[in-house]
Amino acid sequence: MMKWIINVLVNALLLIVIAGYFDSVHVRSIGAAITASLILSILNMFVKPVLVILTLPVTVITLGLFLFIINAITLYMTASIMGDSFDLDGFGTAIFASIVLSVFHLLIQKAIIEPMSKK
Repeated sequence: MMKWIINVLVNALLLIVIAGYFDSVHVRSIGAAITASLILSILNMFVKPVLVILTLPVTVITLGLFLFIINAITLYMTASIMGDSFDLDGFGTAIFASIVLSVFHLLIQKAIIEPMSKK
């Protein structure tokens, strides 16, 4: 449970940072970022596995790179659910933001969270 909460907060922080650096990503507030992160987490638990199974042949052919598109779909779905509080200017922005989000989340996980949990 604690790991999930930390992941949600890291995603919220990353959404705020991405919105600060890129004009095509809009987050209204910290609360909106946390809510978007919660929704994204729920979509990743329930919708993403279905999308992965449905697109398995394409994912295998692209050596897993299609997973970035699936991440972009869930991020875009999150933006549609959130309305004006969290907005992406297009699907291309969703792809770019999902790549940045995935890479930085992985870096934070490996460099900060995992070493802290080993203590």
